[in-house]
Amino acid sequence: MKRLRWPSWMPIDPYIVLLLATVGLAALLPARGAAADVTSGASTAAIAFLFFLYGARLSTREALDGLRHWRLHLTVLVCTFVLFPVFGLAARALVPVLLDQPLYQGLLFLTLVPSTIQSSIAFTSIARGNVPAAICAGSFSSLIGIVLTPLLAAGLLGGEEVGFSTDSLVKIVLQLLVPFLAGQVLRRWIGGFVTRHKKVLGLVDRGSILLVVYNAFSEGMNRGVWHQVSPVRLAGLLGVEAVLLAVMLVLTWYGARALGFGRADRIAIQFAGSKKSLASGLPMASVLFGGQASLAVLPLMLFHQMQLMVCAVIAKRRARDPEAATDADPAAAADAPGGSAADPVEGQPEHRVLR
Repeated sequence: MKRLRWPSWMPIDPYIVLLLATVGLAALLPARGAAADVTSGASTAAIAFLFFLYGARLSTREALDGLRHWRLHLTVLVCTFVLFPVFGLAARALVPVLLDQPLYQGLLFLTLVPSTIQSSIAFTSIARGNVPAAICAGSFSSLIGIVLTPLLAAGLLGGEEVGFSTDSLVKIVLQLLVPFLAGQVLRRWIGGFVTRHKKVLGLVDRGSILLVVYNAFSEGMNRGVWHQVSPVRLAGLLGVEAVLLAVMLVLTWYGARALGFGRADRIAIQFAGSKKSLASGLPMASVLFGGQASLAVLPLMLFHQMQLMVCAVIAKRRARDPEAATDADPAAAADAPGGSAADPVEGQPEHRVLR
């Protein structure tokens, strides 16, 4: 019997439906008391395990080889941690016309979050771009963001909105960086197992994020933060994020061309430099914002869905570009984990990238 599949004509990723359902569950049945303590501890452990898997999947040799392509990685880092925050600060002019202060704080936090790993790789693969460069760019961004994002949040958000301290930075490092490094150390022994069971472990990845979303929104419900959000403000936030994504997609593509990068590299820069990581942003927001984390991650969740939908369309068009057959990097495709440059990573169908 054939497996049931999500209809290809549906524009919303099934994982996003699960995210929204998780938010609804937290609104109806938020974790309270002892259940909240258990959920909080489980979400912390789940994210630590998620980054452990990231470390176990990344080839150390591949990461070291990627350092030689420093111009590309520097370009992605500038897009992620300089251009994005500049636009986030400029959005302050939209308060209180389109955004209120809590949503603006969440939008600004969104601009400080590292780039994605898995979806950057998948879209670069579909578009026949430089897949190894996308792997290293996303990984470097996530590692640097573990330290840089809290520091930027403390400097740009500041005040009572962000509970930044040395303890919070240490907590983020222990939850994200230490498991990643542990995965790198143990990769020699478990790398083969992780590769063979990547589909099952992918479910663990996504389940971890759902658990963190449930925990953050449960805490928000318990603290009564949702009365601050109105449909008009949400519509304004969606409009602002659509413009932000469009601007970054244009800048990363044409800016990379102006810097002299080839087509394959420009694809990697566009997809790694225009997106933000839900997996990294959620635990950081939980540590930095505490009870206000649900509002802080709302702009990130909306942007996450938007970037997946838009980048999926762009990736497919890039794959049909006549230049793809002549300018794509065959060596990059051959080195990509999980298949050729034409195939998405981790066995995900071309039209469904789940993170």
